[in-house]
Amino acid sequence: MQNFTIKQGTPQDVSVLLSLIKELAEYEKAPQEVLNTETNLLQDAFGEKPLFHFWIAWQGETPIGMAVVYFRYSTWKGKCLYLEDIYIKESYRNLGVGKAFFDILFDFAKKENCKRICWQVLEWNEPAIRFYEKIGAKFDSEWVNGFLEC
Repeated sequence: MQNFTIKQGTPQDVSVLLSLIKELAEYEKAPQEVLNTETNLLQDAFGEKPLFHFWIAWQGETPIGMAVVYFRYSTWKGKCLYLEDIYIKESYRNLGVGKAFFDILFDFAKKENCKRICWQVLEWNEPAIRFYEKIGAKFDSEWVNGFLEC
């Protein structure tokens, strides 16, 4: 039986979101990389031109996970939904929260006329990789990620 709920984020949830982002960064062994602030998140999610959407999973009043997405464009496929982060607190994993997030994201992507949902996963994160394989995800080993800091 499902004893959690997932709700789309509101401005009041931004502090919870930042806390979960920091927990994810700890899990990914990169806490020093989180430079974002509640002010930035609030503006970027709920400003004149929202840059991302997010959902929080709750068990009662306790936040247990989050998913953050934004739109991107593929010249080959068209509009896509990019899953920037998905995180579920360790003690709440394997309870269906991840699958519930993906069900919501899939419905959101279809409603927004997206052609696919895409994301990255760290190669050492075997539990996440197994979960993604279980839900039918495909992986690409040909591309190398690049970025420039501004």
